[in-house]
Amino acid sequence: MTTTNVDLDRESIGQIDSTDQLTDVLAIPEHLRDALWKAESAQLSNWDSPAGLVVAGMGGSAIGGALARAALGDTASRPILSARAYGLPPWTTPDTTVLCSSYSGDTEETLACYEAAGALGAKRVVATSGGQLAEQARADGVPVIPVAGGLQPRAAVAYMAVAALEVAARCGCGPRMNSDIDVAAEHLEELVVEWGPEAAEDTVAKSLARGLVGTVPVIYGAGTTTTIAYRWKTQLNENAKVPAFWHELPEADHNELVGWTGAAELGRFGAVFLEDSDTHPRIEDRVELTEGLIREAATATFRVPTRGTSSFERVFSLVLLGDLVSVYLAALRGVDPGPVANIESLKEQLAQK
Repeated sequence: MTTTNVDLDRESIGQIDSTDQLTDVLAIPEHLRDALWKAESAQLSNWDSPAGLVVAGMGGSAIGGALARAALGDTASRPILSARAYGLPPWTTPDTTVLCSSYSGDTEETLACYEAAGALGAKRVVATSGGQLAEQARADGVPVIPVAGGLQPRAAVAYMAVAALEVAARCGCGPRMNSDIDVAAEHLEELVVEWGPEAAEDTVAKSLARGLVGTVPVIYGAGTTTTIAYRWKTQLNENAKVPAFWHELPEADHNELVGWTGAAELGRFGAVFLEDSDTHPRIEDRVELTEGLIREAATATFRVPTRGTSSFERVFSLVLLGDLVSVYLAALRGVDPGPVANIESLKEQLAQK
């Protein structure tokens, strides 16, 4: 039952959060530090990958590569792209590094990409907690970056992002960001206190969740926040169990903006604009004007800035915020954020085909 009257404290959320997803979100700072240690434990050497890096993965295992690319920003010196499919991009060559990222190690699409990369002779690295992928990699002598077990794949976002950054640095696609990650972990601990369940009920995380109750959230990003907007959408899908959508500016202003004309007659939509301090000034203008144009048709609109100094701090500030909002919205809806029954059902049905 959806209600805005639920107290968003740890005890109230714990009554419906059977797998304690809230604690996993609050542990993101700790996950970042552990991920650094685990990446170091893989003892990767340096190599040259002139064709860039492909991060092959699905769902929560894939988002780390995209967030790593966002955090690197203009410091990325070669292409860093995602492959969310049963195969690699057609331009993949032996000069491409392929990071196969699967939390379970049993994701069939990622296993297919692992085999395809091997057939091409591309340099392979694996990030996983185990499964078939770890077994095959170790048998083939492919380096494995370990990921902590016992999590939902989407809760391993820090591990997957750090693994992608480590591989990017090792293959010549960008600088190492270990010190930035350490500093960001400290910053995120402060944000956990500011936005967490022990904080006041009018904090930005809780206010956003209450403002999105009963709406179909539409998340907008631009530049650095584009990938984060996608992360918010998928976390709202899996944790809060609601349909949610995302788009990026300025592209949305050339099509989706017109669609808002009919939004009010079709349903309740809430728009969230994720903003970054390092964005193009014309994007700032577009966010302001776009929000103004859709405000009457939307049930609610919000503008949410990144927090922090470095690009990694800013990216993960909004990752943390979005994850918290999704769990808080689940609590307000009275749904357990942990189970993903439809995904499990789909996997079972696919296994029978």
